Amino acid sequence: MTRADHRHRHLDRIAEVRAGRRAEKVGYPVRVRETEVVRTAMVGDGLLRVTLGGAGTQGFEAHSPDEHVKLIFPDPDGALRLPEPSGAMLRWPRPSPTTRQYTVRRYDPAAGEIDIDIVPHDGGLASDWARAARPGATVHVAGPPGGLIVPHSYDRYLLAGDITALPAIARWLEELPRTARGWAFVEVADAAQEIELSAPEGVEVRWLHRGDRPPGTGDALARAVTAVAVPGGERVYVWAAGEAGQLKPLRRWVRDVLRLERADHDITGYWKRGVADFDEDGH
Repeated sequence: MTRADHRHRHLDRIAEVRAGRRAEKVGYPVRVRETEVVRTAMVGDGLLRVTLGGAGTQGFEAHSPDEHVKLIFPDPDGALRLPEPSGAMLRWPRPSPTTRQYTVRRYDPAAGEIDIDIVPHDGGLASDWARAARPGATVHVAGPPGGLIVPHSYDRYLLAGDITALPAIARWLEELPRTARGWAFVEVADAAQEIELSAPEGVEVRWLHRGDRPPGTGDALARAVTAVAVPGGERVYVWAAGEAGQLKPLRRWVRDVLRLERADHDITGYWKRGVADFDEDGH
């Protein structure tokens, strides 16, 4: 009984943070899972959804909209090198195997399915794999190592990002209380990349179209977000992700204008123009 209590201690901590006043990252026990591709499908014109299933999905941990997993790919010579369990963590081989990090869009424990939404782009390792993936193909998944647990006690929530952040924003909107209020800003190429979102009635969703501008350029997202006026006396939580350079004005706005404490915002560069396999957090 003691072992079971220890093993599930993170669930108690998640519940405590969710019921509290400040956001906190909570770690989960990390595992490597062998999964298989169930199906692939486009979600709008901008996301390719890979649905993973199989016995390896049983007991998967999913508690936070921005949690991520690593897809582990074989070496160029075809060898697959996997991390090994080390307590609640993983011990990775050296040199590190080739991985790509993605948001967990959905976990359905009844169906035993995990959805990963990938932005297709030419020459991307995971993108090329996803385009070619067929049902039954095997892929190993590591994580999630934990997630950001945000209380439901904020007066308003502000979510922002480009299409790489759309899977997390979509999940955010699904998992917020239906009474939540706030804003969600998503920059996409055009209306064809917009998708249906299950936002609470009090959350205003705004799609921003970048048109012919290359991804990761322009200031439309920053201008739209920083035009928001947070009512005086209200507590707001800000979550933003996308191209690292485009997020700099948002970091300044959160610090200098909103003057939010560190626990009241999370801004993460998911990618950086001209940098392959960029990882701001070093996961």
